[in-house]
Amino acid sequence: MKSAICILLTVSIFIFNPFKGLTQNNLSDKQLKAVAYEIIESADICSLITLDKEGQPRARAMDGFLPDENFVIWFGTTVKSRKVEQIKNDPRITLYYLDSDKSGYVSIYGKAELVNDDKLREKYWKDEWEAFYPDKESDYLLIKVIPKWMEIISIPNGINGDAVTWTPAKVIF
Repeated sequence: MKSAICILLTVSIFIFNPFKGLTQNNLSDKQLKAVAYEIIESADICSLITLDKEGQPRARAMDGFLPDENFVIWFGTTVKSRKVEQIKNDPRITLYYLDSDKSGYVSIYGKAELVNDDKLREKYWKDEWEAFYPDKESDYLLIKVIPKWMEIISIPNGINGDAVTWTPAKVIF
């Protein structure tokens, strides 16, 4: 009985899939970016992964801003955080966003830059952060993430990865 239900569910997914006939290989970068944007928007937070001096990955949850038209993503942090020193030593980073319904993810691989520009710090500020930055003028620093490539899995959109290698769909910037 359970196997019959599984087969029925699997078949119905293929019948009612809005991307039926499309595979991740024939989705355009624009379509993949649109799906990635939806995942990022639904995720609320992401993991920002840096490398420490020993090359050990260090992950932390971050509340950032949505990507711009070039998929550049901005974050705020304190100048005293470990990630600032880690980015100074090695700007290679990874961002990981899990879809809110856990049916997909976006991983962005790129380079981080530390930015201390007053106009940009005003632009990329959230009022709810006030309690974390009592001395915002001297303590608040921006992290600008410039993507090199992005990997996407989205089961509802038929972006499932390679059937043999499980390699996700990829967009190169």
